[in-house]
Amino acid sequence: MHFIPILFPLKKNNLKRISFLLLFMFLGISVHAQKASATENLAAYGYSKRFSDTASCKKMQQLALDQAKKKNSTEDKIICYSYLALTQRRLLHLKEFSHYADSAYYLSGKTNKIRPKAYAFLAMGTLKSYIDEKPEAIKYLLASYKLFAKAAAHDQCSKIASDISYLFSPASPTKVEKYAREALFHAAKAGDPESILHARLAFGSYLTDKLETANTTEWYEAVTFFKQTVGHAEKHASSIVSKSNIGIAYINLADLYSKGPKPIDEKSFLKNLEKATAIAKQYNIRIIYRSAIGLQGFYFTEKGDYAKAELLFTEGIKYQKSLPYTDNYLLATFYDCLKDVAAKRKDFEAYYNYDAEYVKYNQLKYDESTQKVLQNADVRYESSKKLERIKQLELENELVQKNKLLGYGIAGVLLIGLVFMFRSYYYRQRYYQNREDFLKQEQANTELKVQLMEKETIENLAATLSLERRLLRSQMDPHFIFNALGNIQSMILQKDTLPAVSYLNKFAKLTRQVLEQSRKETISLGEEINTLKNYIELQQLRLNNDFEYVIECDETVETDVLIPPLLIQPFIENAVEHGLKPQIKEIKGLIEIYFTQHIDERNLICTIKDNGIGLAASAKLNRNDNHESLSTKITDERLSKMQKENPYAGFEVLERNPDDGQGCVVILNIPTL
Repeated sequence: MHFIPILFPLKKNNLKRISFLLLFMFLGISVHAQKASATENLAAYGYSKRFSDTASCKKMQQLALDQAKKKNSTEDKIICYSYLALTQRRLLHLKEFSHYADSAYYLSGKTNKIRPKAYAFLAMGTLKSYIDEKPEAIKYLLASYKLFAKAAAHDQCSKIASDISYLFSPASPTKVEKYAREALFHAAKAGDPESILHARLAFGSYLTDKLETANTTEWYEAVTFFKQTVGHAEKHASSIVSKSNIGIAYINLADLYSKGPKPIDEKSFLKNLEKATAIAKQYNIRIIYRSAIGLQGFYFTEKGDYAKAELLFTEGIKYQKSLPYTDNYLLATFYDCLKDVAAKRKDFEAYYNYDAEYVKYNQLKYDESTQKVLQNADVRYESSKKLERIKQLELENELVQKNKLLGYGIAGVLLIGLVFMFRSYYYRQRYYQNREDFLKQEQANTELKVQLMEKETIENLAATLSLERRLLRSQMDPHFIFNALGNIQSMILQKDTLPAVSYLNKFAKLTRQVLEQSRKETISLGEEINTLKNYIELQQLRLNNDFEYVIECDETVETDVLIPPLLIQPFIENAVEHGLKPQIKEIKGLIEIYFTQHIDERNLICTIKDNGIGLAASAKLNRNDNHESLSTKITDERLSKMQKENPYAGFEVLERNPDDGQGCVVILNIPTL
């Protein structure tokens, strides 16, 4: 039976989807009195009525916006637009939501004040979350969180940190825990009941996630935590604006009881669901109602009380049809559950009738879903266009400012020139001879400087050409070439035609890649990876596949980023020759190559790991060998030259942590161009 996943996603999925539906609620209505204007207070008060009186909410916020425009206050207009955007999010008016969020974000570029910019990032992050652009949503919400933290707005920080923790679920449990705990910290600082409830739900989500592999003790800890959360919600129900959060607390506590030791505490389970249902009906919260009815129905279905389950689902359908709007998703879900109950009761006539209704509402649900996807796509497109336009305007404004400065500079230079000309004309008779001597000496100095510069340029060019020739030689190690050709010859003599042809093709391709790339200033990361793969596969063939390799890129890395060519291969060669090759045959060799990117530092970080014999053992084997790796030395020289423009360029060779295994680690900081 697939009732639970369809009707109410449990654990992290439950809280995550509920979070997306309620994400607009993380904007707190309390602001620091000493920092909030009268206009902002009016907009905040209007926003607090978003659940109880929508008309008054919109009217007050529009009045606040009119006041901000009348005063021509950019900061107040940003905050008013942000509140209006979040109100439209509550009303599911996507077009107006996008318009107000974009307006707030555009104006935020014209101020350096913390609070308005924090509100603008908050509105934009909410919009990105609503249209399913999670990475962008996290980026804007993190920016808003940091700004509110600077302003010591703990109520805002608590709610934003809670929602950031939901966005990181389930991909990054560590960050989920981090931001859930930060939400609790800020909620305790703020002290208002709504922030505390929001933060406790986020941390409860983290505790619930752990129950997939947790023991009974952790289940009891989670139940105790949610009991305290429900107690807090009941005690402060009148001052909590987001009534849906109260219903969520009841739903999650009931869900924990259903997953607890058998037999479950039926009395507590049903009691919490009844309270959640009452909240849902009182405040017309569809997702709470759907989850409460669904949990009860599923429980009685599993218990074998089909009559009770059918009565619950039928009651849910009747209640939904009594409302002025139609929730096709909810109706399709309830009819699907009734089909399951009818099948278990072997009432095939009822099954047929329920199936007909299910097909009808499921089609309507699909049509609505398709329309929403298209609508979201349109908003994403329009939003991206507006953001690009904002960036273009910012660049144009910056250019205008630069042109003004340039104009002032030129005017100053002209003025100085006129003064100098007048002074020269006035004193030319007296200083004519001295001036002429000075010009001659200046000309001689200039010629000397030009000669020195030409000499330095020629020397630099010669050094560069020498470095390129040494680089090319280091990439095509004679031992490697002779071994490769020897292997090809051996395969041909043994009549292994296909492997020989494959080996020869790879060798020819690698040679061509090295020759071509050595003449380029930059290549893309994708080209570098292809060259590395070809080189490593040749080494695998040469060493009878005694080792394996892995090349992975972090999600932040773009493969078309430009880097200097042929920087990584020397370290792969060292890993094979000095790490894996001397390794005992019983251990399968492994080379791991990982790429991450620091956009702010314009750096690509390449981490190379091998499970070879390690630095100490390799040094012991080569104790009497005074040979210094030419390729490593050249790479060091190249990176040293790059440090003038990028101080982070360089590499570091380390012994692997014993807990991580035997071998060597190379951390290579490559500047992106």
